[in-house]
Amino acid sequence: MASRAPAPPASGFLPTSRAEMTARGWTELDVLFVTGDAYIDHPAFGTPLLARLLEAEGYRVGILAQPDWRNPEALREMGRPRLFAAISAGAMDSMVNRYTAAKKVRNDDAFTPGGRAGARPDRAVIAYTAAIKGAFKGVPTLIGGIEASLRRLAHYDYWDDKVRRSVLVDSKADLLLYGMAESALLEVARRLQAGQPLAEIRDVRGTAFLAKTPPDEAVVLPAFAAVAAEKGAYNSAFRLAANEANPFNGRRLAQLHGERWVVVNPPPLPLTEAELDRIYALPFTRLPHPAYTETIPAYEQIKFSLTAHRGCFGGCAFCAIAHHQGKTIQSRSPASLRGEVDRLAAHPEFRGTISDLGGPTANMYGLGCGDPAAQAACRRPSCLYPGVCRHLVTADRRAVGLLRDLRAHPAVKHLFVASGVRFDLLERQPDYFADLLEHHVGGLLKVAPETVAPRVAEVMRKPGPQVFEGFLDAFRDRSRRLGRRQAVVPYFISGHPGCTLADMVEVALFLKRHQLKVEQVQEFTPTPGSLATCIYHTGHDPFTNEPVYVPRSPQERRLQKALLLWHLPENRDDVREALRRAKRPDASGELLGDTGRHTSRRLPARKPTPSPRRGS
Repeated sequence: MASRAPAPPASGFLPTSRAEMTARGWTELDVLFVTGDAYIDHPAFGTPLLARLLEAEGYRVGILAQPDWRNPEALREMGRPRLFAAISAGAMDSMVNRYTAAKKVRNDDAFTPGGRAGARPDRAVIAYTAAIKGAFKGVPTLIGGIEASLRRLAHYDYWDDKVRRSVLVDSKADLLLYGMAESALLEVARRLQAGQPLAEIRDVRGTAFLAKTPPDEAVVLPAFAAVAAEKGAYNSAFRLAANEANPFNGRRLAQLHGERWVVVNPPPLPLTEAELDRIYALPFTRLPHPAYTETIPAYEQIKFSLTAHRGCFGGCAFCAIAHHQGKTIQSRSPASLRGEVDRLAAHPEFRGTISDLGGPTANMYGLGCGDPAAQAACRRPSCLYPGVCRHLVTADRRAVGLLRDLRAHPAVKHLFVASGVRFDLLERQPDYFADLLEHHVGGLLKVAPETVAPRVAEVMRKPGPQVFEGFLDAFRDRSRRLGRRQAVVPYFISGHPGCTLADMVEVALFLKRHQLKVEQVQEFTPTPGSLATCIYHTGHDPFTNEPVYVPRSPQERRLQKALLLWHLPENRDDVREALRRAKRPDASGELLGDTGRHTSRRLPARKPTPSPRRGS
């Protein structure tokens, strides 16, 4: 076995070239990371975070960022890794990164210098793994990151409009690590370092592998052939897998693909506060690699942000965060975050403004289940839907203490919460709400009701319109009393399963009556792993088997989007067409100011009826 080089210096970047390896006195790597993102040495990016963690354990690691997968010599830049290659598509699924909801090619990539598109291949995990296997015959390959994580089982693929096999099968990788992967990666690296063959590592949480037979204790899912052919089987597989998502009681899953079984071990246990603190104390430079000469948009957005926690217990149907990060909130200590602010103060561009303090949902910091026994037995996908779980601790003491602690830091002039909040929690967090509005809103507060149509909210697993209306009233009243000119930036989704044109008309009217104008609309994109994608594919809720309407035609999706953007002049004709199709020409006067007869060539010649009262 090759001797270990001395531990690298606690500053500088990880090697990305042979020259940078030589500068450290290395002749080979232990682990080679391959990623579809540019190398930004910041804890908000998964590959640098995992690489720094292995570095702290004494492994020699290097990063190939956005390599030319078509050129074997580019992949051999730093030589064959001694232990394994760790492969990721990057911070986003490569298909979501490359294509819009209308399946059109995007013109930019926020994770690439200059924002240029095309720096990574489609289905990057598959392409990179094949390229690495071609460049280094027999090298062990581990795949991970969000693309591999959410495609670990047979899954519906929107871009192919069919069910695809597990990415583990299609990539021919040796092991798949799902979730955030710190614990699994360290365990696998330690075992390989000790001489255990990768083919024998079959019991690590948060991993998936191929086997000839399923383990005796595994929950057997409908086979790939069945879920690809039968939507009922697909729903069954989704439901069975979702029931095993709790790391405290989840069991192994097994799904037959041809003659082999994809075996998914139970989810990784949540990291402790001390474990999370250790990761964020690693020596990140918080800078892009100096080889880059162009701005990287994703870096500009997050360079002065702080990640306070991970995980989300919201359970929204369209979101896969819990499928990747877990439902359990894992929070850092205030001391850890203070230490990061200390280091941030040394950044050459830092001027005292922290752009965001949060996580998937900012006001979930410090929250969690208050009953360990209930948590160990829980199978609810959401702690908030259909109502707040009685075991959920929603007290805001820790979150308020953190805000006050960090804004008192001598290096901090402004501290904003920009990552979004769950407005339906704020009524249980009065002190956090008060501090948020007085100190941490930069004029605009992001919230995500996604819809205010009651039937659609049920499909989305979101609160109904009354909750959002109550939040709006409270936000505006408190801002007025503070003498602050502050506004809400609401995020809405068009084209979501369950949403009809009639539902979207009601959403548009709600926006008009509440003086809200949506600036951006997220068109629903069926991404692997989410409940909404399962419903989109099968047309049925997998938990109730009830049919769910799915807007599929490009024209209807365009009209739904136009209704959310009713205030833009270029959408007026589409809005009128949507009202005609929804049999709601009466709403044209209220939405568009149309009066009299013949308001549109596509509308019937009839007077608009009185609009419904607010809140109806």
